Amino acid sequence: MDKIETLVIGAGVVGLAIGAELSQSQNVLVIEQNAHFGEHTSSRNSEVIHAGIYYPENSLKASLCVQGKAHLYKHCQAFHVPVKPIGKVLIAQNHDETEKLEAIRLQALNNGVDDLIWLSKQALSNYAPDLNLCEALYSPSTGIIDSHQLMYSFITQIEQNQSLYVANTRFVKAVPNENGFVVYLQCDGEEMQLHCKSLINTAGLFAQDVARHIESFNHDLIPELHYCRGQYFTYQGKHPFKHLIYPIPEQHGLGIHATLDMANQLKFGPDTEFIDNLNYQTDATQKAKFVSAIKRYWPNLDETKLHSDYAGIRPKLTLSGQQDFVIQTELQHGITGLVNLFGIESPGLTASMAIAKHVKNTLKT
Repeated sequence: MDKIETLVIGAGVVGLAIGAELSQSQNVLVIEQNAHFGEHTSSRNSEVIHAGIYYPENSLKASLCVQGKAHLYKHCQAFHVPVKPIGKVLIAQNHDETEKLEAIRLQALNNGVDDLIWLSKQALSNYAPDLNLCEALYSPSTGIIDSHQLMYSFITQIEQNQSLYVANTRFVKAVPNENGFVVYLQCDGEEMQLHCKSLINTAGLFAQDVARHIESFNHDLIPELHYCRGQYFTYQGKHPFKHLIYPIPEQHGLGIHATLDMANQLKFGPDTEFIDNLNYQTDATQKAKFVSAIKRYWPNLDETKLHSDYAGIRPKLTLSGQQDFVIQTELQHGITGLVNLFGIESPGLTASMAIAKHVKNTLKT
């Protein structure tokens, strides 16, 4: 039976970041059930490097986002990953929203994000031209990134460190023993076994299913999974945006915001809709809802240039309220060498390298 030190299940951005981090000091295998890495949440998002503004103080999201942002900018420079720190404008459109914006600024300070600045009336015309707003905050450390190239850079690191990434390989089950785990895999239709000392479940939308197939794992520790689909519309035509534009956050996300990609393509989204099955279909009938939300802050929107584009699904652990990342270790479940990651949604991409270091540290203890 093949033996490795660590098996990472799931080659999204977080699984690959963990693989890259651990491969610096040990033999790692990262497996992916699909033909390509990052086919789900990691490639169906806004591709934003978040500053760490909104998350509750002392949450994993807050600390790992702020740390991860710093790691990510350095990594992108070292590995030539396309990235642009173009900044984000958070907008308020009335007195109530201005008060919420001030609360967000204070929350950001508590999280160690101390670079937010109020924009003067004069600055508004430069940072947020043609927009309907009364006050705005500017976040200079927010940026955009090519998520595919980022994941590819992690694979490059993994392979440079003599470790492996393998696609078309499905996790079947794991059986803990005194030295780690015997893991059963389905690889191109063939069943195979290997032994690993550590097992990292970073399967994203499939993490709960993976946990259910780890023998002797207490199923009561598996949080409920709720698929939250968000779709994006692209804007085909000239636009005035040089920065990301974010309205006041909503319950399940950051609202229908305006983002730019590396080619300066403008897109809007995501909305939020809980669905029962893994389904990436877009719904063009939602255009009216998008138009209404966008025109609140950009009245000059030409809706004929707005077109349905793609959808992503977030692995929500609750149907209401705030949720944090869940990173379960031996302290929670009692199985040495096992780490389960649940609910790794936004800001998972930004936090990916910090999550990797966090997981590495938990394996040392």
